[in-house]
Amino acid sequence: MSNIDIVRQFTVGQDDDGVRLDRWFKRHLPKVGFAMVSRWARTGQIRVDGKRADVDTRLEAGQTLRVPPGGEQKASASGERPRRELTEAEIELADSMVLTQDRAAIVLNKPPGLATQGGSGMKEHVDGLLDAYVEKGPRPRLVHRLDKDTSGVLLIARTPGSAAFFSKRFSGRTAKKIYWALVVGVPSINDGMIELPLAKQPGTGGEKMHVDEKEGQTARTRYRVIDRAGNRAAWVELHPLTGRTHQLRVHMAAIGHPIVGDGKYGGQEAFLTGSISRKMHLHARRLLIEHPDGAPLDVTAPLPEHFANSLEQLGFVESEGDTEIEAPAEFTKEDQKKAAKQHAKEYRKERRGERRKRAEGPSSGQNRTGKPSARPGSKAAGKPLGKPGGKTFAKPGAKAGAKPGGRPGAKSGPKPGGAGARSGGGAPRGRSR
Repeated sequence: MSNIDIVRQFTVGQDDDGVRLDRWFKRHLPKVGFAMVSRWARTGQIRVDGKRADVDTRLEAGQTLRVPPGGEQKASASGERPRRELTEAEIELADSMVLTQDRAAIVLNKPPGLATQGGSGMKEHVDGLLDAYVEKGPRPRLVHRLDKDTSGVLLIARTPGSAAFFSKRFSGRTAKKIYWALVVGVPSINDGMIELPLAKQPGTGGEKMHVDEKEGQTARTRYRVIDRAGNRAAWVELHPLTGRTHQLRVHMAAIGHPIVGDGKYGGQEAFLTGSISRKMHLHARRLLIEHPDGAPLDVTAPLPEHFANSLEQLGFVESEGDTEIEAPAEFTKEDQKKAAKQHAKEYRKERRGERRKRAEGPSSGQNRTGKPSARPGSKAAGKPLGKPGGKTFAKPGAKAGAKPGGRPGAKSGPKPGGAGARSGGGAPRGRSR
């Protein structure tokens, strides 16, 4: 008699504490569909500590779960999917990326050019290498992403429980991420805040983002100039305070200082002449995040070879870049409420945008009142989408049309009360930073 022909009993593990019953089945018995789980629960065939349970019942560690026979072809108490056979080269690559690991996490130093996840025509990626880290128990899983050409710290969760824990810290913005970048030109404000809403650029299939002051989602980046090479380039430290797609790349390009090597958003201006590498110079330098064991996890990733060489050629000293940052605070229920309110606010904003577009109708040039609609770029519609403008946002320290790398602090600096990346010591409305 096979295991699928008898009643099965499982003990709820610590990593499944608080998980819904239907989610437990998805993790551990994925071949049992939701409809079958619902039927078993409705007819009382699923029992938790001898009592009937519904699909939304929250399980507790140590409870005994009774599962009736059938419903799948092969049962897997551990929830493991078949382990993929990796080549020696793949195993060697996976091992070379590890910075540190413990029972809850594996922290990698992702090299540039390696995608985090697979996609169209993408055969080699970090997600495909995670089988190299399987020892006993479930397969490790991703909890955040880095762009393919961005290098640096990438956190992998070992268990479903630690994945949920770390995901809350990322979504609650208590995890602190520090990036290093080389940018073209030198921002006139040495320590500033970029606040430019971002949205997917139409016609790119979601592969490219742009600044959209009407319908974009809130995006905030703090930056600090570490050092400069004349007016040619600057070495900057970036703190993303929100987690939008390509946020750092779009923000730096939008203020006129694209990241070196980022042709997607900076065009030809993103490449320096001479022997500076044409690869992307954006590196996730450091991650500071709370750990399930209590003590904060603080990891720094060494620079890739091309980035380190560029620093040296421009006369920068790597040891001068690292600064002290505070450990992340506990992600409280109040933080969860704030995050939920912000998400609801942004969702309502998106819905209003959709309704507004429907009200305006197809490209007829008129709205429902029969009056001509304001065209982008007109006084009625404000400045063209995709370009910083208005009361809060603009390129710091440069007039419209000024080229990156101009002499900082010249007459082209932002006017009081005007647009721009806000200085750390001169925030508007009387606030100080």
